[in-house]
Amino acid sequence: MSIQNIDVKYTAVATAENGRDGRVASDDGKLDVVVNPPKELGGSGAGTNPEQLFAAGYSACFQGALGVVARRAKADISGSTVTAKVGIGQNESGGFGLEVELVTSIPNVDEATAKSLIEQAHQVCPYSNATRGNIKVDIKLA
Repeated sequence: MSIQNIDVKYTAVATAENGRDGRVASDDGKLDVVVNPPKELGGSGAGTNPEQLFAAGYSACFQGALGVVARRAKADISGSTVTAKVGIGQNESGGFGLEVELVTSIPNVDEATAKSLIEQAHQVCPYSNATRGNIKVDIKLA
């Protein structure tokens, strides 16, 4: 797989202090959150965690990609939702890995159209393009 060349239109900048047990803030001050490992990973669970932030970003981005393909197809996706479930666990080499499940609900279209739209969105979404071939990503219709 070759590295994708893009024409960058925007760059997000965030800085973490103390890794998974600290703070993350964007350079513009719009994001400033305490991060702590979840209880399931031995942490306090007091703040958010990188997996929740990834799930939030992926679901929002996928919803945006769904809007792009729906406009092209003249499909009504009003009332639609995308839920991202991001799992973390140990991989075979002793490190850690992620997997994602995207569950999309599109109430105003038939099942075949909805499935086609989410397949197309998966090809358009920057998060899907970034993760493709690297981690398991399951896309499902609710």
